[in-house]
Amino acid sequence: MIATNRSFFKLNSKTALLLIILILFLDQASKIYIKLHYSLSVYGEPAIVDWGFFKLLFIENKGMAWGTKISDIVPYISEEVGKLILTLFRLVAISFLGRWLWKVLTVPSAQLLRWALCLILAGAIGNIIDSVFYGVWFSHSYGQIAEFMPEEGYASLFYGHVVDMIQFPLATWVWPQWLPFVGGQTYTFFEYVFNIADFSISCGVGILLFFNKRIFG
Repeated sequence: MIATNRSFFKLNSKTALLLIILILFLDQASKIYIKLHYSLSVYGEPAIVDWGFFKLLFIENKGMAWGTKISDIVPYISEEVGKLILTLFRLVAISFLGRWLWKVLTVPSAQLLRWALCLILAGAIGNIIDSVFYGVWFSHSYGQIAEFMPEEGYASLFYGHVVDMIQFPLATWVWPQWLPFVGGQTYTFFEYVFNIADFSISCGVGILLFFNKRIFG
C-alpha cells in the first residue's frame, strides 16, 4: 500500500502532461466562466462572492505580479510597448521552462523538481493564453458582460489582459499613528487578487525555495 501511494505522486512524461492539462483546464475554465457571466468588479461595489475571509472578484491585470507594468519601472517605454515586451518575454520563458522540464523528465531527477516545473509551466501557459488571445477572443468587460468571439475584441493579439478573481483578505487593521509613512492607514493582509495559474506558479516556486537542498543537492 505504501509503495502504491508513493508511485501515485511520481511524475513521468505522461502524468506530467496530464497534470499540466488539468491545471490549464481549471485555470481557463474559471477565467472564461467569470468573463462570460460578470462585468468587471468596480471599487466600492459588492464582490461576486463575499465570505469575509474569501472574495470572488473580477479584475483584469495588464502587467506583471500585483499589476506592476514595465512602463512603471522604465518610464520612457510606453504602456503598449511594455505590454508587448512582457508578453514576448513570457513566451521565451515558457519555451525555456518547457525544454528544462522535458530534459528533467528524460533523465533521473528529483520528483520535487518535476512537480515544481510542471506547476510553474502550467501556470505560465495559463496566463500567457490570456495575454496573447483574450483581447481577440472577448469584447471588453467594462460595465457589461463580455461577448465571446465578437466581431472586434477589446485588444489586438498579444495585448490581452490576465483575468484575476480570487482574494483572501484574512485580516484588516489600522496602523498606529506613531509609525512613520503608514501611521493611521488601513491595511488588509493579503489583499492581492490572483487566479489558479498564479497559485500554481507560487506553489512551484515555493517547492524550489523550500526544498532546494533536496532537489539540487
